[in-house]
Amino acid sequence: MKLDILAFGAHPDDVELGCGGTIAKEIALGKKAGIIDLTRGELGTRGSVEIRNRESANAAKILGVSVRENLDMRDGFFVNDESNQLEIIKMIRKYRPEIVLCNAIDDRHIDHGKGSELVSDACFLSGLMKIKTEYKGEEQEAWRPKLVYHYIQWKNIEPDFVVDITGFNDKRVEAILAYGSQFYNANSDEPETPIASKNFLESLSYRAQDLGRMIGVDYAEGFTVERYLAVNSLGDLL
Repeated sequence: MKLDILAFGAHPDDVELGCGGTIAKEIALGKKAGIIDLTRGELGTRGSVEIRNRESANAAKILGVSVRENLDMRDGFFVNDESNQLEIIKMIRKYRPEIVLCNAIDDRHIDHGKGSELVSDACFLSGLMKIKTEYKGEEQEAWRPKLVYHYIQWKNIEPDFVVDITGFNDKRVEAILAYGSQFYNANSDEPETPIASKNFLESLSYRAQDLGRMIGVDYAEGFTVERYLAVNSLGDLL
């Protein structure tokens, strides 16, 4: 299956939080998108691997992605090395996306910055013909995504561009709240965490509203880029 967009997240729920609205919108426009989670989030304070597996599957259905896979790297301890790069290269060559979305370049959780660099490096290496990989016993062809974008997570990183997600924020929030074990619940007796606060729950919309305000729409999501954005004319910048 060839995908137009492949979104990577260090943990289940990273993609939904960072770019769920953009993915939902692109799918509505006819694009095929998939999600690859690097870890199971097994070190998370709340919930369990089994619960988060169910939650991530439900979130994928809500967004309408064509595929979701997990690479079972070690939560908190995965590194940007050859072994992990090759696992990501296999996924890139398997799905041959034009666009890759990955974690924030810097963030509160150490896995986010590590995941960002790991996926970015693998996107480049995936285009090198002399790096050999196999999937189900067959040699894969080299493939390099045309574009690599980084979504924004906990820290307020200044975006290089924003995507209007007006009309898709509700679906985005619905997919995020599919992770019921992770977010605010007044009746929960689980330990308090930064993302389980009421403030964080409310920020899901007010942050998107603030980015939307900056471009004159209701809701938006921000991204950073690794290289210059290219346009044919000034009129493309609307």
